[in-house]
Amino acid sequence: MMIRSLLRRAFITRSSARTISSAPEANTVCVLGKEYKRDDMTNVTPSLLEKVGRELHNTKDHPINLLKKLIVHHFHKTYINTAGNPLFTSIENIPPVVTTEQNFDSLCVAKDHISRSRSDSYYINSETMLRTHTSAHQRDFIKMGLDRFLVTGDVYRRDEIDSTHYPVFHQMEGVRVYLKQNLLPRSKTMFEDGEETDEKQSRHTLETSKALELELKTTLERLVKYIFGEETQTRWNSCYFPFTHPSFELEILFRGEWVEMLGSGIMRQEILDDAGASFKTGWAFGLGLDRLSMLLFSIPDIRLLWSKDERFIDQFKHITLPMLTKENLNKKDLSFKPFSTFLPRCEDVAFWITPEFNENDFHELVRATCGDIVEKVELIDSFENSKTGKVSRCYRLVYRSMDRAVTKDEVDELHSKLRENIEKLLPVELR
Repeated sequence: MMIRSLLRRAFITRSSARTISSAPEANTVCVLGKEYKRDDMTNVTPSLLEKVGRELHNTKDHPINLLKKLIVHHFHKTYINTAGNPLFTSIENIPPVVTTEQNFDSLCVAKDHISRSRSDSYYINSETMLRTHTSAHQRDFIKMGLDRFLVTGDVYRRDEIDSTHYPVFHQMEGVRVYLKQNLLPRSKTMFEDGEETDEKQSRHTLETSKALELELKTTLERLVKYIFGEETQTRWNSCYFPFTHPSFELEILFRGEWVEMLGSGIMRQEILDDAGASFKTGWAFGLGLDRLSMLLFSIPDIRLLWSKDERFIDQFKHITLPMLTKENLNKKDLSFKPFSTFLPRCEDVAFWITPEFNENDFHELVRATCGDIVEKVELIDSFENSKTGKVSRCYRLVYRSMDRAVTKDEVDELHSKLRENIEKLLPVELR
């Protein structure tokens, strides 16, 4: 019941989004039926808020939902207690609105970390935001006493525009927390007052860190082999996350190419301290469901995942969990079949930038002005004027819808509006 009390479902309607758009002087913004005060940090847009509440991971027959169910099934089947009940709790309905403290401070993210900037994250106001990762809920569930859990949800980040990037995507967070007797039953302690090295945190013994690393890697390699087959080749790379150390990325060899699957690591002990579990240690991983589902089902453009065209979702209604096996991955039954092909229309825009210019802000303005009709934004030219020192950038926008033809008049109108907004809202000078 404690978990259910956290859950709330609602939708922001198109009419409310239009109200926000048409009344920029309004001092509140509505998200999931709740009003929040705007302030200097507010940067959510009506077009983005229309996506909040869609919950593709809970949409029946959707590829992301199918992949989520496959992973949850694996954990529930593989990790059970003596009574045959699943050890991992699956949590799938937590709204994406969190506090900045949850999203950053609870995860040891430095005050000056780039992810906190308005150019990288979506803020409702200075204290409230749309989560950038499902890790934002780690501390809360550990504090509730959960030692094994999966959290699946929609997450939001400002990013570039191309076939694999979108401002909303779906992530699954996995956490496993251990008491000493579960991890190192023969050891005297899991902790020490030492120094942090590449292999361990200052609070952990080397034995603790290595035991956690082995448990983590074994769990995740077992997962990818379940999805892609026992013969799947894997490799681990060291990386950096503020909330884990040491940290690792897992790649698999898929159809002849190495593909990043997930990020993971040993949880920062400070997170467990803050959750009232300083006597425990643990690991965590974060897995992006959108790009992985695109791989599994051969979906060429991430915008298709958000399509409301019945020709998209109807293609996956016949797929059941038993069909999602290595033997079937390359069969036409599981591959997306394009239902339309339209020619792209390209337009360029060039401007002189200032030191305050941020490319993510430009991409966000393109999305807010043109919506999902823009397939790609690519920097095609950049140069510095030797006399004035000014820097010029030229971007090519590819206009193409996935489900209908886009007319020249429509593109001309959108591109003209985009130029107007660039001139009004960005620290640039149009060329």
